[in-house]
Parts: sequence; structure tokens; C-alpha cells
Amino acid sequence: MTAFLVLSGVMLLVLFWAVGAYNRLVSLRNQSSNAFSQIDVQLKRRYDLIPNLVETTKAYMKHESQTLEAVILARNQAVAANAQAVADPASAIAMQQMASAEGALGTSLGKLFALSEAYPDLKANENMMQLTEELTSTENRIAFSRQAFNDAVMHFNTALEQFPGSLVATMGAFKRGELLQATESPVERKVVKVAF
Repeated sequence: MTAFLVLSGVMLLVLFWAVGAYNRLVSLRNQSSNAFSQIDVQLKRRYDLIPNLVETTKAYMKHESQTLEAVILARNQAVAANAQAVADPASAIAMQQMASAEGALGTSLGKLFALSEAYPDLKANENMMQLTEELTSTENRIAFSRQAFNDAVMHFNTALEQFPGSLVATMGAFKRGELLQATESPVERKVVKVAF
């Protein structure tokens, strides 16, 4: 009878531990999903600003249609890659494609802003100044959201790998989260220099 009670007590402790470990993993997974949602919100804000930016610059940069088209194409590719990543944030391929598309969009926007320096009337345009400020603010928010996402994913992945939580993770079929990594080459990471 005593052995039965001890065995029952041990089994209850193991059960409570397993439930607690499972719930912690679910909580960490949901935190990383929420962090990704914050990135998605900021990216959508950026995607909405870009057509306004292109329309504003069209009147001034008539001879730069190739650059404007490249920005719109990069934006559309980023929107599509983001939609795939939102559908499955645990997919390494979707996250890499999103990061790559975002890098291409950033590069094309950088070229647009570098070219806009050659158009003083465009730089002085109030709408252009406001859009530039909003995009800069949005880029900062995206950077902070990416950092928060990577932190949340790191905590989740650590919990998945640590023993004895790894046992529960295996039984619960939890998948590692994918970190967002920069995809720019060292050349692309250099700040665009503008000379006056």
C-alpha cells in the first residue's frame, strides 16, 4: 500500500511536471508568434507607404522610371514573401525568402533615396519629407520588432533543446523557430554616402 502511494505520488509529480513543461513551450511559441505578428504589422505599414512614395517621386523623377519600377517590383515581391512567412513562421525557407525580399526592397529604396538627392525640388517637397520621415520611423519599428522576435524565438528554441523539456517538446511535436537574419552582403550594408 505504501509503495502504491509513493508510486502514485511520483507519477503525479511527473504528470504535473510534463503539463507545466508543455504549457511553458506553448506559451513561448505563442510569444514568438506574437512577436512575428508585430513585425508583420510594421511591414504592412511600410508596404502601404511605398506606393505613396513612388507617386510623389514620379512627378520629379520622370527619367528614373526604371528605379521606380524596381521599387514597386521589390515591394510586391516582399508582400508575397511576407504572406508566405505569415502562413508558416516556422518554415526556414519562408523566413529566408522573406528576409531576402526585404533586403531587396531595402536596397531598391536606398537607391531611390540616393537618386532623390539629385532633385532639390523633390527633397523640399513637403509630402516627400513626411513620407521619408514615416518610412524612417517604420524602419526603426521593424528593426525593434525583429529584435524582439529573435529574442522570443531564442527563448523558445532554448526551452525546446534543454533537458528535460526536450522530452516534452519531442512528444508534443514542437518545431524549432527560425530567426530572422540579415541577407544583405557587406557591400549592401554600407551606408549610402551622399555628397553635396
